Amino acid sequence: MGTKLTINAIRFFWLKLLVGYCMNDFRIDMEPFFPELHPNPGWHDSYKLNDTESLHTISSKNIGRHCILELFQCDHTKLNDEAFIRTTITASAKIAGATLINLVTHSFKPQGVTGLALLAESHISIHTWPEIGYAAIDVFTCGDHTMPEKACKLLAKDFFAKHISFKNIAREIPIGIQTLHREP
Repeated sequence: MGTKLTINAIRFFWLKLLVGYCMNDFRIDMEPFFPELHPNPGWHDSYKLNDTESLHTISSKNIGRHCILELFQCDHTKLNDEAFIRTTITASAKIAGATLINLVTHSFKPQGVTGLALLAESHISIHTWPEIGYAAIDVFTCGDHTMPEKACKLLAKDFFAKHISFKNIAREIPIGIQTLHREP
């Protein structure tokens, strides 16, 4: 009975979290439903923050940069070439000054490739749609030594993109949680 209760509690927790997220009802100050199952590991009392306004305040403590790159009218052959995508992800991680830990790619049938590079500093992901000449790329790096913009420039060049959309998001620690202590 105890195992069944725990499984149902976990299902309820994830269902409530999903419904709340989908309905934009997820709040920072919401206490966990089952603190013993999901106590926000490592963060002391972070779920008890009542001042959500402080979480939206711009902070000077930058922890990383997140580049969102969309490539249009790319070379269809390159978008469908898994080996090429592995090579270009590796090269883009190197030019960004990032440390590649692992690289996983998957080729879809009849077309399309997804590649994910796990970096010591975060990740690079690529999803391609050769049939429409499109690639969606995500380059997220932490630390001052990395240059995700250089990775994006290389990727746009390597896929022969005729049009690009680029967004660079500074990931910052909100002032409201900068003083919280995180344990490993």
